[in-house]
Amino acid sequence: MSVTSIRPLTLAGLLALGLTVTGCAGYREGRGYIIDPQLSQAVSVGTDNKASVEKTLGRPTFTGQFNDNEWYYVSRTTSTYAFRAPKVIRQDVLRIRFDAAGNVTAVDRTGKEQIASIDPYNKTTPTLGRRKSFFEEFFGNIGSVGGVGTGAGGAGAPGQ
Repeated sequence: MSVTSIRPLTLAGLLALGLTVTGCAGYREGRGYIIDPQLSQAVSVGTDNKASVEKTLGRPTFTGQFNDNEWYYVSRTTSTYAFRAPKVIRQDVLRIRFDAAGNVTAVDRTGKEQIASIDPYNKTTPTLGRRKSFFEEFFGNIGSVGGVGTGAGGAGAPGQ
């Protein structure tokens, strides 16, 4: 083997190794509203109203589902490694509540401690009734479609 034939193989090997390593690299991702601490501190109870909050912070990420007088500004940073589910690194929620006249009554800040983890029960939904085996499910309807007296066009159907 000569030196010139080893270099392309080495280069190809290093390229393959580099692609493999970078394919498993993790990454961070930011989503939602970018909360500016100075602007969010500027919103004060009793002084601001909906119009001034909207001018200062912009439109909220979402409003309350049952009460339009609650505005939420949500920011979340996640980290993902390869094909795993993303993990929440940081979450900031700014909730601003208004009275009926539209004036600010409360400004609350929370973090990722408010995240609820919901774990499904065995990843199946329990149901009532009889459990059938694979073969009962597969072969259970043989002979029942188009049979005599079923009215599905069988020999005993009326009008034949």
